[in-house]
Amino acid sequence: MRTQAEVTAPRPRLRVVEPGDVPPLVARMRAERSARRVMATLIVSAVALTTIGLVMVLSASSVQAYTQDNNSFYYFERQGIYAALGCVAALLASRVRYDTWRRLWPALALVTFVLLAAVFKLGTTVGGSTRWIQYGAVNVQPSEFAKFTAIVATAALLARNRRFLAEPVRLVLPVVLVVLPIAGLVLLQPDLGTTFVIAASVATLLFASGIRLRTLAAWFAAALAFGSFVIFTTGYMRTRFFAYLHPWQNARTTGYQVTQGLMAIGSGHLVGVGLGASRQKWLFVPNAHTDFIFAILGEEVGLIGAVLVLALFGALVFAGIRIAVRAPDPFGRLLATGITTWLAVQALVNLGGVTGVLPITGVPLPFVSYGGSSLIVTLAMVGVLASVGRASLWPNARTRPRARGAVGREARSKGRRA
Repeated sequence: MRTQAEVTAPRPRLRVVEPGDVPPLVARMRAERSARRVMATLIVSAVALTTIGLVMVLSASSVQAYTQDNNSFYYFERQGIYAALGCVAALLASRVRYDTWRRLWPALALVTFVLLAAVFKLGTTVGGSTRWIQYGAVNVQPSEFAKFTAIVATAALLARNRRFLAEPVRLVLPVVLVVLPIAGLVLLQPDLGTTFVIAASVATLLFASGIRLRTLAAWFAAALAFGSFVIFTTGYMRTRFFAYLHPWQNARTTGYQVTQGLMAIGSGHLVGVGLGASRQKWLFVPNAHTDFIFAILGEEVGLIGAVLVLALFGALVFAGIRIAVRAPDPFGRLLATGITTWLAVQALVNLGGVTGVLPITGVPLPFVSYGGSSLIVTLAMVGVLASVGRASLWPNARTRPRARGAVGREARSKGRRA
């Protein structure tokens, strides 16, 4: 029999289940499946773009490689090595906890600054720009590392100084003091395209951090004025700008590269002339395997192949945005946002230059263009994005050390049963 207290005790209120309610366990499983799909999209897109890049480097560089080195596979073999090193770098970066970079950014900034300064003393000049440090058969481009350093430093400083959102000077000044010397050295090489990518990435991080729009607009206006001053006071930049405005009027001189690239893309029509059958790669399009590889791609695989590449970039950017939204903390969110912005802006700047929508800036197409430093660093950044994504899947794995031995196996088995 029940006691008097049990009889008079109030009955627990039952929660009414609405038709749209989802049990917590089901919601968690759905969120985990969605996060896994995002990770798969990121990895598949990066691998597909890298594979397409290897194929197109072989096709676009074969004529120039045979002319220079009597070996049509010269650039392809080197790009294959770079891709393998990039995959290793991506795997290692994905296993490193992303918040490690928050502690390492001062060291990264120092090393990057030293390398950028060393370019002016030890660098190799190609096409009027001194961007590479050559050691034997290896060329290192420090400006590629400068992009990541600027993003990591900005993300760390903004995450640490979020309490100063109402004081834009105190929020932005540390970022300027770190990023401006790095961007200035890149601009002096000169490399306006990489400088623009760094500036766009930092500006996006400032916006994502919640800074006032009027403050961001003021900084944007100042950067635009400075960029215009640099373009119109630097000879080759001014020439490129006017060639961009009227390429067909200077089709044999300053507009030659743009017009040849447009002819290559236009020759592809819907399905292209066939893989390896490009006519423009026979030394008509300058830098066919580097900055203008998309022109050869459009000629050989046509509109369908070009749209496929654009769709892969879109999927990669979408995955990066989803990872940033689900990041466990402000630093992870800003880091993923900066890397995604970098990849998106650099792809847009390259494609804009090839198609004549933007002036030529000399930045490579991520994953696709030939270049060791670019490919290795880009794949490594995919690994960093994957690290942020792993932290959103398993939040405790970011801070809790992994138990080893019999104790660890028992704990993990209990977790799986739960």
